[in-house]
Amino acid sequence: MAGVLADVETCALPDKEKALFRYLRKVNGEPWAIERADVEVLRAAGWSDEAVYDAVTVCALFNFYNRWCDATGVRDMRPASFEMSGKRIATQGYAPAAPPKTQTGR
Repeated sequence: MAGVLADVETCALPDKEKALFRYLRKVNGEPWAIERADVEVLRAAGWSDEAVYDAVTVCALFNFYNRWCDATGVRDMRPASFEMSGKRIATQGYAPAAPPKTQTGR
């Protein structure tokens, strides 16, 4: 991860992933400059239109979340909270368990 953040060009990722990170860097820094040719590079690297759409969506959502958290004062969880959340997700998944049914079936 640190290698990608330091320099996508010299990191250990395969060329296919490097192409995606180059594109996402442009999505973050110069979204107004994105052209059809940028997506064609991704297609040539082996990415589907759906994968590009998903990558842009995730990128945009994280931008939204970061700005929302900064503007509203929401702060990171404590490390112990992350650990507890990770254990819960690993054993129960992301959705909460359904409430137990009563004897009447409701």
